[in-house]
Amino acid sequence: MTTKKNNIITDQLLKAEVNDNAGSTEKKKTRVISVEKKPAKKILKKADAEKKVSPPSIVHITFHVRFHTKFGQQIFITGNHNIFGNNDAGKALPMQYFNNDMWSAEIELKIGDIPEGGIIYNYILKNEDGELSFDWGNDKVLGTSLVTSEKIFITDAWNHPGYYENAFYTEPFKDVLLKQNHTPVKIIRPKTYTHIFKIKAPLLSKGQTVCISGSIKELGEWDETKAFIMSRKEGEDFFIARINLSKASFPVIYKYGVYDTDTQKFIRYEDGDNRILYERPEKNNYAIINDGFIVLPADVWKGAGIAIPVFSLRSNNSWGVGEFTDLKLLADWAKRTGLKVIQILPVNDTTATHTWTDSYPYAAISAFALHPIYLNPEKAAGEKYKYQLQDFIPEKEKLNRLDTLDYQAVNKLKWKFIRQLYPLQKRTIFASKGYQEYFEQNKHWLLPYAAFCYFRDTYHTSDFNHWPSHNVFNMDEIEALFNPSSDNYDEVAIYLFV
Repeated sequence: MTTKKNNIITDQLLKAEVNDNAGSTEKKKTRVISVEKKPAKKILKKADAEKKVSPPSIVHITFHVRFHTKFGQQIFITGNHNIFGNNDAGKALPMQYFNNDMWSAEIELKIGDIPEGGIIYNYILKNEDGELSFDWGNDKVLGTSLVTSEKIFITDAWNHPGYYENAFYTEPFKDVLLKQNHTPVKIIRPKTYTHIFKIKAPLLSKGQTVCISGSIKELGEWDETKAFIMSRKEGEDFFIARINLSKASFPVIYKYGVYDTDTQKFIRYEDGDNRILYERPEKNNYAIINDGFIVLPADVWKGAGIAIPVFSLRSNNSWGVGEFTDLKLLADWAKRTGLKVIQILPVNDTTATHTWTDSYPYAAISAFALHPIYLNPEKAAGEKYKYQLQDFIPEKEKLNRLDTLDYQAVNKLKWKFIRQLYPLQKRTIFASKGYQEYFEQNKHWLLPYAAFCYFRDTYHTSDFNHWPSHNVFNMDEIEALFNPSSDNYDEVAIYLFV
């Protein structure tokens, strides 16, 4: 009871302190600083060699996650480690209620048990009715490089999948559209530090980075010219700052800001309330503070694009229909014209009747298999078997001259070519390392799909209720079809080939 009362009193004092500072802080949030003074040289020098520290064999880790819960809700930690249930939600590590806005959990971890690439973990919210919600992303990673102390305190921010900023951490943005905005910042890693601050800011412009300013001397005492500069490695999500707060007065009130590395000037504070840090450092341990997203407008990226079905991309090299190879031509054109996004209609296999009614792209028979009609025979044949194309050229050119797509004729021509190519290539392809890796990764859907196609064509209907056999799914029976000694092996394996 005494501890709880003290926490309440501390919270009330903090609120009063934040309110007292609100007026002056609000001014700092909006004005642009224009001064000649440069940040301390210790921040911008070339990084020194990191001090080698022998890691402990066992580390004690305390996890905190900020999440406002209601009565009946629970929070768990899941991850690729047995202590977190090996990504099995039913075996996830339960957390303990700390207060309405915080849950905690403690573990002891052997360093040797940390897998290569680190432990990737996430939080799970379990509602009173058993419904589960997961926080988004795979950027919460506990690696051996972080384990340099016997005790670590981790405070995470919950990442709701619906947060707008998450879109900018998908591959198109990270690897292409925003990649050129990365700004290298060279800083000296301190020999000793007590806190690692982490924040994500996906939409900074080229030449910008994140900084921290706060109420204590170590964070500049709200003097923007003394803000602590943060850096981000290329390809990583978080901006990071390692700061020694061993002599700081707690609690610490702070905000993140945007800093221009070219002019070496503070640009602006983030929006929203001040952030508050309660975790006072202890001897021989440190804290990792994952503050989630910086609070900045998330609507500053704009990009024009085009939406088009692949079957409309017919080129001189096509066989009567736009094909996967024609997407390269579209991408080249989009780049020349300044377009940034291409959206296509579904390209999954829709073959149910082998008639024009299968042309509707939203009637897929598989969530994974792509439609063979988009295959380019010239690329499939390659140099070795290009002689096989000669007999098909007249029909190809005829179909390619049509004003509209003759779906049935194109599909029939493609399958005639596939059946001619299959016996020539099957042994080489099935024996290749690339195919074998693909098969192992996809056989959970590939075998049922190929079997379905085989029985659909054998019994001339996609309605399995009318099949005289195999109308009830049995995986053992399905796998038996793919035995090379089976009488009908080639008739079913050709779908694996496609």
